[in-house]
Amino acid sequence: MELKEDEIRGYGNNYSESGLWDKIANVAKKAGQKIIYAVLLLYYVLKSPDVSGKDKTLIIGALGYFILPVDLVPDFIPVAGFADDLAAVMAVLKIVWNNVTPAIRQQAKDKLVSWFGDIDEAEISSVDDVK
Repeated sequence: MELKEDEIRGYGNNYSESGLWDKIANVAKKAGQKIIYAVLLLYYVLKSPDVSGKDKTLIIGALGYFILPVDLVPDFIPVAGFADDLAAVMAVLKIVWNNVTPAIRQQAKDKLVSWFGDIDEAEISSVDDVK
């Protein structure tokens, strides 16, 4: 499943900060650390004042897709349910990776620890390798 940049931007109207936090709260354990870490990286990049408007539009689209309650592969399907969300988030993360600073990675990891306890470095390492 591959979404194009224009398609991803189209999901931006589904984004809201409260919607993002609600979605994460409802699916974090089921979705797993990899996708939640990638979502958090995008969220913290979005909050950075140094990010271009074009990149922010893409990030908002990817996060909007993640929030969307009905997507191409329903989230309630074990394992596969978040595959499309992960694909959209990772595609945008790769595009905006030059904005991901060590401080942003640390913020995302700190938030993961607050939700999951321990971080599974093996699970999230592929996200950091997206560059």
